[in-house]
Amino acid sequence: MDGFVADAGSALLPSLHLPCLPQHFYRAASSHEHKLSFKKSKEVCLSYVQDAILQKQWRRAAEFLTFYIESLEKDYSIEYMGPSEITWRIGTEILCNHSHSSIGEFNSFIEQMKTLGVKRYLKVCLEHAFHLLCNGLIDEAYQNLSLAESWRFGEQTTAQDKDMKLVQAYRGLLDYYSWSKQKNILLEYEQDGLEDSSVEREMHSCFRKAAMGLKEIIKIPGVWDLFVKSYVDLLEFYGDHQEAREVLSEYAYNSKFPANPNAHVYFYQFLKRHGASKKSLISALKILHDIVPSHELMIDFNIMLQKSKKRKKRRLGLEVIFAALDYAGSKENVKAWSCLARQVKQIVISEKHLDWIKEEWNSRKDWWPAFHFSRYLAKRNWQENESLTYEKALVAGVLLGKDCKYFKYVSHQGCKAQVKRFRTLKKFVNRHSPVYLRISGL
Repeated sequence: MDGFVADAGSALLPSLHLPCLPQHFYRAASSHEHKLSFKKSKEVCLSYVQDAILQKQWRRAAEFLTFYIESLEKDYSIEYMGPSEITWRIGTEILCNHSHSSIGEFNSFIEQMKTLGVKRYLKVCLEHAFHLLCNGLIDEAYQNLSLAESWRFGEQTTAQDKDMKLVQAYRGLLDYYSWSKQKNILLEYEQDGLEDSSVEREMHSCFRKAAMGLKEIIKIPGVWDLFVKSYVDLLEFYGDHQEAREVLSEYAYNSKFPANPNAHVYFYQFLKRHGASKKSLISALKILHDIVPSHELMIDFNIMLQKSKKRKKRRLGLEVIFAALDYAGSKENVKAWSCLARQVKQIVISEKHLDWIKEEWNSRKDWWPAFHFSRYLAKRNWQENESLTYEKALVAGVLLGKDCKYFKYVSHQGCKAQVKRFRTLKKFVNRHSPVYLRISGL
């Protein structure tokens, strides 16, 4: 590996014979024959590299890649060709996983890739910074990004403008990290009644550099969750709530940006932190519901809608909680089942809006019984979570009647264990059994 990193051509010893390579890699060939077979040979060699990587045979992959690089150097000695993106990416992958690779070797290889590949210089710099960060070398990563930010190479500088903004953004993210550390130190001092103007100055300096690096990247359409959250945190800390709201609103609602559920979550959380009206909160969650009906915030959405005096919003609340429970991730969510059970119970007792339940149930009656209300699930839920079992049994009893397998098993076990609320549950379902007939259309 030392030879591979420092000088790819010198890594292979003359006696080394790579396993499984076709014979034409070793025998002498005429110039014409070589030109015809070189492309095929190159593809075959790369396929061996790929196979070794997929099997996590990192030493074997390094040998094949070394052979590949060496043959390129020999065959193109007159017209030099710099390393391709394939060489860079495969070499990086091998070095990241090889058991004998060191951070020094990785740095040496990456520096060669930077020198020889100006068309992707900034991408290689970013890769280098990520590797340093993964190894806990934050200061080294920051220095690397700062050097990359000052890089200029004629037309290539303009061609890599987006990559430059990414470099600036990640450097800004590290400045945000430093700002956050300084902020915590300052808060600790304040709690102890102490002051340190140098820490405060350093914190403000980090803020300015971080804001400068972060604000540009989030103007470009894309998914920038980490950058947006960091920038908004900076703005909120210094009281610029209007700017923070505009950034989050733009990120969530600008049609040029890709659909991103997190953008709507961040905007909702910001509104909630700053005491926005219920109308604004409901509006934000309605859009999130349309994108991800199974999101955990749909429970909050349902609770808000149930408290509304408007019939239309309560109807929407029932739709929201039914939709959330359509997904496997919510199958054992006690809060979700509690929300549905509460609203179903209210409707059954009042005997108003049974048509709401019927409308929701019609599209689910063919698959919810097996998905949620089987006897197997009743046994498992009873053993694992009594509260979940209670909420589900109430819903099952209303939707499927007192003969539902889930309800029968749970009510029997609850009464057998002499748990009062299960006796009450059984009486409630028996008393309102005509509701099942109306919902099912019988």
